[in-house]
Amino acid sequence: MSIKASFTLLSLVLSSAAGPVLHGNGGSVALNERRTLTDDDGWFNHETAARQVARDHNKHRNNLINLEKNHGREAFNQGADILPPMDFTSNLSNQKRQAESLTNEANDQYWAGSINIGNPGASFLVNFDTGSADLWVPSTNCTDSACAKKQKYSSSASSSGVPTSSSFTIQYGDGSTVAGPVWTENVVAAGVKVAAQYFSPVSSLSPMFGNEKADGILGLAFPAISNMHKTPFLLAAKNQGTIKSALFGFKLAKSGSELYLGGTNPSLYTGDIEYHSVTGKAGYWQIGGGKLNAGNSLVASGLTTIIDSGTTLIYGPPDQVDALYKNVPGAAPYTSMPGFYSFPCASIPSNIAFNWGGKNWTISAANMNAGKVSLTQCIGTIAGKDLGLGKSTWLVGDSFMKNVYTAFSFDKNSVGFATLK
Repeated sequence: MSIKASFTLLSLVLSSAAGPVLHGNGGSVALNERRTLTDDDGWFNHETAARQVARDHNKHRNNLINLEKNHGREAFNQGADILPPMDFTSNLSNQKRQAESLTNEANDQYWAGSINIGNPGASFLVNFDTGSADLWVPSTNCTDSACAKKQKYSSSASSSGVPTSSSFTIQYGDGSTVAGPVWTENVVAAGVKVAAQYFSPVSSLSPMFGNEKADGILGLAFPAISNMHKTPFLLAAKNQGTIKSALFGFKLAKSGSELYLGGTNPSLYTGDIEYHSVTGKAGYWQIGGGKLNAGNSLVASGLTTIIDSGTTLIYGPPDQVDALYKNVPGAAPYTSMPGFYSFPCASIPSNIAFNWGGKNWTISAANMNAGKVSLTQCIGTIAGKDLGLGKSTWLVGDSFMKNVYTAFSFDKNSVGFATLK
């Protein structure tokens, strides 16, 4: 995996909507394309989708547990609650459970790129996730089958690793865990180096990670949802003076995907970045005042939206999602996957947009389509699910992010969007 370091940023004139001005140097990481919920032949993969929903549910359940531990329930969004864990089979109808062979392998490859850990540095392929806040990779102490094909961290091979007395644990609905001790180590991503970064070389790895190409996860959210309750990588880089701006930008696409650390890459977008302030104390990259439109029809307003690169789909409250699909000709609930909707493949909607008080940011027809379920019907990438995140709270994943350039600024506590070149 190539890393392009020390990319000189250009100064940008930003819109009056609260944008940080870019100065200084940063670096970019080329990202592997995420495998979607659609098979190579264009069909919707029920098992992959079921696993994705359960994983998203359990991930954010764990985030809420961390938030409660770190800051108490007063930091929760209004109406948020820690729901019971979810096993992926609960997302499949009996018909689909009988019709499809269910295995313990995950098919998703997230937006992954290379980092180095240790001295000398060992290379790891990690998923860059704006919906979590910790860094973990497998260790040589992991004997689980899910670790078999992973790159593993060896403390004996590095001169800079230091163990702490803390531990790291993520629980999943099937009873499996990602768990291990907490260490500090040198970590380098895109030429951005952090000394004594807190991370976990995990000794237990859930089977759901076994078939992923990535070795682990690097979280890019706020410390409030850190299981370790430690400073995440990018903030640590700013604190240590490695970067001038605690700012990063994503382009997610079938090709040319990139994460830029320490700024944004103006060669990938046009015009100004439209920034909006992060709301609440929940530890997410969440912005308020959102509206959902279907063409000229306002479907819902007053939305809180969490922008999450670690999620394929877009999830909203079931009643608001149902109202959305009432504006899509021929759409109907898809009974084989609760919360999902189908519509005619011949008329996939291309007019659904989010708006936060500036432009309408529209989801393309290609990014609204999760695949065929018959010769004529396709599945939408917007699903109705209560993930416990709060009233009128939407989890907005890369089905939206692939339509825009997305910037995340710790310095200005804001999320921004720009038009892709």
